[in-house]
Amino acid sequence: MTNKRTLYRNRRAGKVAGVCAGIAEYFNLETWLVRVAVVSVFLLGGSAIIFVGYIALWMILDEKPVEQQQEAADLSVKKKVWQAGEPAKQALQDVSSRFHTLESRLRAIETYVTSDQYELKRQINNL
Repeated sequence: MTNKRTLYRNRRAGKVAGVCAGIAEYFNLETWLVRVAVVSVFLLGGSAIIFVGYIALWMILDEKPVEQQQEAADLSVKKKVWQAGEPAKQALQDVSSRFHTLESRLRAIETYVTSDQYELKRQINNL
């Protein structure tokens, strides 16, 4: 199985055109880190290169498809400070809350299935 990634602009996470957000997502970095790097190079004398490069990427890169934006919402844990994703403690809390939600739903289903009302409906449907 190949993990083929494509560089897209991510307008939902972007400020201007989503170029920095797309680059950050492609390289699995925090978006703020890419923005700081771009602004730093811009202010330290590379303003023409950054400006032309940003405009070129804005025109060249496609916007990220909606289907892939929904897939990106999956849980990812960051291992280094500069990586994108949630800190491990936050990810553990999110997983724990998901399990509590699923457990309460499962209990509600179990209560319904073991109730007399469910048995009565099942017998009526079998007639």
